[in-house]
Amino acid sequence: MNSLNQVGHAPLFDPKTGTTIIEPLGNDEGWWAGAPSAIFDPESGNYYLYYRLRRPRGLELERGGECVIAESDDGISFTPIWSAKKTEFCSDSMERSALVKGLDGSWRLFISYTDPEHKMWRTDMMEADSPDGFKPSESQLLFDPADMGIEGIKDPYVYTVGGVYHMILSYATRIENLQADREGDLHATADAYNTGLTVSRTGLATSIDGRHFEWQRDIFSPTGEGWDAWCRRICSAVYLDGVYTAFYDGASDVSGNYEERTGILSGTDIRSLKCLTPDGPILTSAHATGSLRYVDALQFPDRIHYYYEYARPDGAHELRLNVVALS
Repeated sequence: MNSLNQVGHAPLFDPKTGTTIIEPLGNDEGWWAGAPSAIFDPESGNYYLYYRLRRPRGLELERGGECVIAESDDGISFTPIWSAKKTEFCSDSMERSALVKGLDGSWRLFISYTDPEHKMWRTDMMEADSPDGFKPSESQLLFDPADMGIEGIKDPYVYTVGGVYHMILSYATRIENLQADREGDLHATADAYNTGLTVSRTGLATSIDGRHFEWQRDIFSPTGEGWDAWCRRICSAVYLDGVYTAFYDGASDVSGNYEERTGILSGTDIRSLKCLTPDGPILTSAHATGSLRYVDALQFPDRIHYYYEYARPDGAHELRLNVVALS
C-alpha cells in the first residue's frame, strides 16, 4: 500500500507506443490479425501466443479462416508452430480461443467457432502433450448454445484461482420482442452477433479439472445505455493486491461489432466488478474506427505484457504488445 492508500491499481499502457507483433495478411478493412491468448511456460522458458487471422468476406477462407499458435523466447518475436483452418472444423468462422497449460501439465486449447449445423457460435476443447500437438479431429464440445437457450457462446478466457479453473465467455441472447418474421435472420449468416438481433454479454463457468466446466451465471451485461449499450465482453483480467482489473470490449450498437473499444472494471470478486468507464472507452486506437479490442494481459511479478488487436490507418487490424512495469 502506498502513501495515498491506493491498492490494486493495474497500470495501463499507451497504445501509440505499442510494438507490432503480428501483421494482418492484407492492408485494408476486413484483414485482421488478433484475438490473442498468450501464456508463458516456466518449464520451457518460452512464450506461446494464439491468434486468429481474418480475411474479408468473398475471399477464400473468408472471415476467421485460420488460427495459429506461435512460440517465442522473448514474448516479442514469434514463430508459428501450429495452425488450423476453419475447414478442419467444417465451420464458417473461428474466433478467439484460450491457450492454457493445465495444473496437471496438459496443454488445452479452448476454441470458439460457428457450428456447421445450427450456425451458432460454440466453444470446444482440444488437449495435447505440447502446444503444437492439437488435432481438430479430436475437438470436444464444451458449450453448445442450442443446449443453453442462448444464441451463441465464444471468446473464452481461462485462469485459475487456487485449484479452480475460471472461464469467462462472451454469450449472446436475443433482443426483447424479437419479431417472428426475423427469427430466420438470427443465424442465416452464421454470426448472430452481427445481426442486431442479439445482445453481447459476459458469463462465467468454473471447473475443478480444467476439462468439464459448469456454467455459473452472467457477470457483466449491457444496460442499454451509453457507449457500451450493446456489447460488454470481458477479455482478460489482472490481479493485484487482492483486486481484479478486467478489460472489456464495448460497443453502443451492432455497427460497432468487429470494431469494439476497451473499457475497464475493478473489484475483489470477478462476479461483481464495478465499471470504471461508464462515459467512454479508456483504450482506443488513434486510427480508422478507433478499435482496440481483445486485450490479453499476461501478468508477471514485475511486469505485465499486454497483447491486443489494434486498428491501423488502412482499416486493417494488427496484433500489438505493450510491456508495463509493476512498481
